[in-house]
Amino acid sequence: MMMTLQRLRTDVADLRDDAFWDGPSVATPASKPVVRPVSPKTSHTGPAATPPLRSTRAKPQGNKRQMQRLETRGRARALQALYAADLRDYTQLKKISVQVWDDLAIVPEERQFASRLIATIIERSAEVDASLTAVTANWRLERLGAIERSVLRLAAAEFLRGETPPRVVLQEAIHLAERYGTERSARFVNGVLDAYARHIGAL
Repeated sequence: MMMTLQRLRTDVADLRDDAFWDGPSVATPASKPVVRPVSPKTSHTGPAATPPLRSTRAKPQGNKRQMQRLETRGRARALQALYAADLRDYTQLKKISVQVWDDLAIVPEERQFASRLIATIIERSAEVDASLTAVTANWRLERLGAIERSVLRLAAAEFLRGETPPRVVLQEAIHLAERYGTERSARFVNGVLDAYARHIGAL
């Protein structure tokens, strides 16, 4: 199930596609009609009418969607680094991450989010791998494909950080597995991470 280097180059190009990253993972609500402020009307008998106050509710929603997109892209950057390290030398994950992100000129916000995930994987590598091994009954971690193994490690680290709702971590991991692997990869990742989340008490 390992991907070829040629497929990796294709994926690197896809990661620059805003239409893709703003699509399936981040739901965009139906567009709302634009409410135009009413112009003040002058009156011969009194002062100008006070225009209605503009609603500010859309702004925080927009900020939330923007943050979701940033985190989704950040996970993809972390996956790129994990996959590259898996193919080259996993013990050099930190160094390879920097090289990959420098080569792609990753924006600081995405890089910061991805860096936190990679740092957790490095700091708690033995714990992550041992817990994943415990729930992959008939599969040793080293026997998995590079994409499946990388997605599992990425999601496991995010579960351990405890900053993201578990269901979001699971959904994003399944999306990455399907996008860069296959539907079978996504089903496998779904089953393993559901068991992993319950194993560590996240679900």
